[in-house]
Amino acid sequence: MKKNTFLEMMGIEYPIIVAPMFLISNTAMVLAALESGATAVLPALNYRTDTELKAAILEIRSKSDKPFGVNLIVNKSNLRYKSQLQTLCAAKVGFVITSLGSPEEVIKACKPLGIKVFCDVVNLEYALKVEALGADAIIAVNSSAGGHCGPLPKEKLIPQLVAQCHIPVISAGGIGCGKHIREAFELGAQAVSVGTIFIASAEAPVSDAYKQALISYGAKDIVLTSKLSGTYLTVINTPYVQQIGTKAGFLERMLHKNKWLKKYIKMLMAIRGMKKFEKAAFSATYKTVWCAGPSIEYIHEIRPLNKILLELVDEWKSGI
Repeated sequence: MKKNTFLEMMGIEYPIIVAPMFLISNTAMVLAALESGATAVLPALNYRTDTELKAAILEIRSKSDKPFGVNLIVNKSNLRYKSQLQTLCAAKVGFVITSLGSPEEVIKACKPLGIKVFCDVVNLEYALKVEALGADAIIAVNSSAGGHCGPLPKEKLIPQLVAQCHIPVISAGGIGCGKHIREAFELGAQAVSVGTIFIASAEAPVSDAYKQALISYGAKDIVLTSKLSGTYLTVINTPYVQQIGTKAGFLERMLHKNKWLKKYIKMLMAIRGMKKFEKAAFSATYKTVWCAGPSIEYIHEIRPLNKILLELVDEWKSGI
């Protein structure tokens, strides 16, 4: 590889981030990633209180000195954003990933403390904005990402960002094997953020039904919906998803038509969607709404996270 600013910045062995996954990512997954030479991220919203979030950070710190991060939703749907930011600053986490809003306040709070800030972006315009604000890296969320995704394929998005931005670009979406890592690097990315294939890990806390679905379904079964959180995201096209449909309903139409109500409707939809995801992920229910990306195609069994990760590395390095 060419000089990798991301690896130098992080001080880790492999330029791989185990992505923050709502309701799924936990301390066991983060520790397995750190022990394997990569890094990982906890979503702040996976913890009901700031005390629980702080406890998770301290648990990881007690077992590893490697850098890890926390994902922060920075728009109005996250009612605990301010207190979560204070918690992350007090704990001096290695880095923060911002999503779904402006990172300006996060950058101003974190940078003086030496906390790196990486920002999710889906286009060049937003990437240039966050770089100007002082972001340390940009996470290029492409159209193959699981959960919330962007409109552009990596083949279009990454070269645009690499050509115009001067900070590391991290490719997020569609990583299922080592070949996909090589493709991202050939386009100019310096690291990859990988999520879906790690849901099929022994450490992931989701139900056996969810994990079995990852094996049983394939890329052709992934659909894009805006009905659940107010933002487009990818889910497995289960019978329940087929029943409720993926096209805009009443709340979604109001979201786009009424600017005054927009922030309140989006908040309501986010809360409603979170409850649906939680029920489906951890219990037996016919209302199965399971997030996943097209890289589900590369899941064939449930394995420890370190085996999944190191197989990725072996494939990437060996050219398989």
